[in-house]
Amino acid sequence: MTQPERAGQYTKLSVIVPVYNERNTVVEIVRRMRAVSLDVDLEIILVDDGSTDGTRAVLPQLQDSTLRVVLHPHNKGKGSAIRTGLQHVTGDLVLIQDADLEYDPEDWPKLLSPIERGKAQVVYGSRFTGERRNMLFLHWVGNRALSLATNVLYNTTLSDMETCYKLFDRTVLDGMTLRAERFDFEPEITAKVLKKGIRIYEVPISYAGREFDEGKKITWRDGFMALWTLVKYRFSE
Repeated sequence: MTQPERAGQYTKLSVIVPVYNERNTVVEIVRRMRAVSLDVDLEIILVDDGSTDGTRAVLPQLQDSTLRVVLHPHNKGKGSAIRTGLQHVTGDLVLIQDADLEYDPEDWPKLLSPIERGKAQVVYGSRFTGERRNMLFLHWVGNRALSLATNVLYNTTLSDMETCYKLFDRTVLDGMTLRAERFDFEPEITAKVLKKGIRIYEVPISYAGREFDEGKKITWRDGFMALWTLVKYRFSE
């Protein structure tokens, strides 16, 4: 089925929430997700990636008919948590939602609109075209550099490859083999989508980035891994 034919026929949004040591934010992010007004049903797959800070103690109270909790016995990494989540989704739309409150579910309608109108199969929320709490300069440089590398290697014009807000028509992911364990999920999925000849649609989102003393986990080492991942998949598979 082509994308225009699918426009307006989506029935369920599956949201994968990778969680690692987010005791202070996980309840609030779930509340915000449930507060969003949607034209489709909502399914939340919350994957706890071996939290050790007490996060797991609050998860049972969050479960209901729309939210399922999946537990990793030990920490494997964000990419691994997302891959686990993909094994459980049942919706025809799939969205990634971090649990740290940097990304606001109130932006979901912006992400959904291009797909629901038949204009896109994949939508990224760009942190560089909407309102935001300014990030550290080195983080800004790293994000810009990785987006530039993506554009050069894959002949596209993304402003924010590393955004965590990525929305997919489920059919795009069917049959796609993902191997990412950590934060290399972002470049891997982007590379594989672009190599399939699918153009990514971007919409502006708000962003409230955390600092390391607030719990931010990605480091400069992950930036180098992201660059290597972009190069690797450009010339393989």
